[in-house]
Amino acid sequence: MEKNVRWKKVISYAGAFIAFLIGSGFATGQEVIQYFSSYGTMGIVGILVVFILFLYVGADFMLTGHEKRFEHGNDIYRYYCGNIIGTFYDYFSIAFIFMSFVVMIGGAGATINQQYGLPVWVGGILMGILAVSTVIFGLGRIVDVIGKIGPGIVVLTIFLGISAIIKNPSGLAKADEIIPTLDLMKASSNWFYAAGSYVGFCMLWLASFMASLGKDSISKKEALMGSSFGALGFSFGLAIIALGIMANIEQLAGTMVPSLVLAQNISPVMAFIFSLIVVAGIYTTSVPLLWQVVARFAEEKTKKFRILSVVLAAVGVFVGLLVPFNRLVNIIYVINGYVGILLLVFMIIKRVRVSVLKGSTLKQNA
Repeated sequence: MEKNVRWKKVISYAGAFIAFLIGSGFATGQEVIQYFSSYGTMGIVGILVVFILFLYVGADFMLTGHEKRFEHGNDIYRYYCGNIIGTFYDYFSIAFIFMSFVVMIGGAGATINQQYGLPVWVGGILMGILAVSTVIFGLGRIVDVIGKIGPGIVVLTIFLGISAIIKNPSGLAKADEIIPTLDLMKASSNWFYAAGSYVGFCMLWLASFMASLGKDSISKKEALMGSSFGALGFSFGLAIIALGIMANIEQLAGTMVPSLVLAQNISPVMAFIFSLIVVAGIYTTSVPLLWQVVARFAEEKTKKFRILSVVLAAVGVFVGLLVPFNRLVNIIYVINGYVGILLLVFMIIKRVRVSVLKGSTLKQNA
């Protein structure tokens, strides 16, 4: 019997979904340029593709986690892909998730450097300390914290994107003419591959985390609504900020943190406020990324968990401060995105097999 939906939990799940995906790439605008705005109008079509795929994968991760109650979130890979390929994805995803944490450190350093003129290492070390301090409290506390921050960041990002469009509507009208003349770093040779790669690397982030959230849900409806609202909210925010960047693409080409430039166009006060928003966005992603890696090798609230959290955070900070932020996004996200999108193929095959098996069982019992 389906239990009543806990709306507070639905909003929390949606907020966690959004907050997890915001990260340094989205909040800074760097990944938005590379994956969407640099392709002009077709990049916006790419966001529609991303939304549709997010609806599917988010729901499947949550529902599978709810139904199977995996002991560890990463067990979802073996469920989809079998023992051998699933084990590969298990370890590959952990390596990629840790590399993504490294990107978060780079994004924090670049934001603090661009806005305040402080050395890159200041922002990187600060983010490392904030992340490890929160991870030590465990998954329940993480969802509570980032679930509340995520929606607020998206609302402010949408405001920034709309303001950027209003201030320069002619730039948006001319974007498709101007973009080919600029030397923009792109995620792929065309918009469709870029959209697929984007969903791919996000899936490697989301799989284990969303499966763990699904396990916590009391009903399929609750899990489905949480993931669907999350996909809608994130994709809408992504589309608005992508259009805002397109409207000002000449000014933003080559910048490390495009969103801060857009905020500065409104006012210095807005730039200061949005720099805090960007850091908050990076924080909401860096925390569950680090948690997933540590939780893979140690039980929460144990001495081993705390020690490993500190060690991995320190390594991530060290590596994240060695490579320029835009290069980190381009190398780590793009390469891993294509491996991630293969997981979607396994998910669809598994879902079809389960549906066929259920249909056969119903016929035999009829």
